Amino acid sequence: ADVAALTRRIMLMEEEAKKSEQNLADTVTKLALSSKEADQVLKKVKVYESKCMNNEVTIEEYDKNLRATTKMASDNEQKLDELTRKLGVQEDELRRAIERAELAEKNLKSIEDELQMVGENMKQLEMSAEKAVEREEKLKDKILSIKQKFKIAEGRYEYGEMNITKLNQRIDDIEDEIYREKLKIKRCADELGETFDDMLTNY
Repeated sequence: ADVAALTRRIMLMEEEAKKSEQNLADTVTKLALSSKEADQVLKKVKVYESKCMNNEVTIEEYDKNLRATTKMASDNEQKLDELTRKLGVQEDELRRAIERAELAEKNLKSIEDELQMVGENMKQLEMSAEKAVEREEKLKDKILSIKQKFKIAEGRYEYGEMNITKLNQRIDDIEDEIYREKLKIKRCADELGETFDDMLTNY
């Protein structure tokens, strides 16, 4: 009876051992699968971490570019305002220079009219007498000199239109020269008048 009981006990222990071995095998299998899944999850985590790091670098680069672009836009806006201000100043200078140039042109027209009158008086003297020929030639030389100076002044005026910065000073020079030429023309006209009076007196 004891042997039979011991035999049954041994059989039960063997069955328990088999069950334990099966449970151990199942557990090892589950652990292997879990380890494999954990490795895959870890790989995915590393991939996402890498993507996050790349995204952070990209976002930082974008932010840096945005700050640089914003600064550039601000600088360009300031430059545009400065250029607009300078353009306004240049437009005002140009307008004043044009007004002065138009005034100088009117003065030049007045000189032309006076030169024409002097020419007419010279024609009258040419019809007078041989005694006035010598003085007439001198007057012609003076008028030629005036015309040459007028051409020089006109050339300076045209050159002045091409350079606004120097235009005001150039116009001042022309106006001074015009004033001097007016004085010279007046002296010439006075001399012509005196000559004409002398001729009327002597003839």
